[in-house]
Amino acid sequence: MTEEQSSRTTAVQRRALHERGRLPWSLKLAVLLIYPLTSLLFRLRYRDGDRLPRTGPVLLVANHVSVLDPLACARLVYDNGRVPHFLAKQAVFKGVVGKILRHAGQIPVARGSADALGSLAAAAADLEAGNVVVIYPEGSVTRDPDWWPMQARTGVARLALTTDAVVLPVAQWGPHRVHDYHTKELHLRLRAPADYAVGEPVDLSALRAEVRAGRPLTPDLLRETTDLIMGRVRDLLSGLRGEPAPASFAPRPGRSLPGDLPGSAA
Repeated sequence: MTEEQSSRTTAVQRRALHERGRLPWSLKLAVLLIYPLTSLLFRLRYRDGDRLPRTGPVLLVANHVSVLDPLACARLVYDNGRVPHFLAKQAVFKGVVGKILRHAGQIPVARGSADALGSLAAAAADLEAGNVVVIYPEGSVTRDPDWWPMQARTGVARLALTTDAVVLPVAQWGPHRVHDYHTKELHLRLRAPADYAVGEPVDLSALRAEVRAGRPLTPDLLRETTDLIMGRVRDLLSGLRGEPAPASFAPRPGRSLPGDLPGSAA
């Protein structure tokens, strides 16, 4: 990152302090814990972070390379003036931690189709309230050996087509250097590079108009829209890595593995 880019990032972060509004105690606690931790673990570098709208509903769609992604991605959103609400697997919403997460506006994803649709309804309501919802449509850390995105679940398309949220593709690259999900190894190091690229919003206005006019949300439409959005994420990731992206998405594992988000919401 150049000195000019670093100065610009600092200015954005300073301005963001005045744009997030008053935070509930749960979010203040999260900031108190996550901010110094991520500052130690990662050297966060943002490309076009100012593309994150300052107000209004945003569906932030990202690839998934590490169990630590939400920590670093939370900083991306927070440093650029907004408060992130994550769709996260229901298993983490237990006990005191669960109460804090719910109070902080995080959204549990439940197992089973009916419950998963309930999670999507909660996310849609959160978007309607004007918040930033972060979703990892792959549902878990990618199983691709080269860390390219695998085929995503279609809940992201349902949210994108039935709300007025800005659909913002984001690529992330680096948190897997600290925790490698494939080998289950933790490589503790200070300030490992973690790069984020924020893309231009995905224009879904024509498809949204068709859905509002009565076009059904068929599996084909949901798959087409999901692949369109994740294709933008993959292209951004290619730019971050400086490598050509594969032409197709890696296949999902044939069975559920630890780390999977249950249901179809992610």
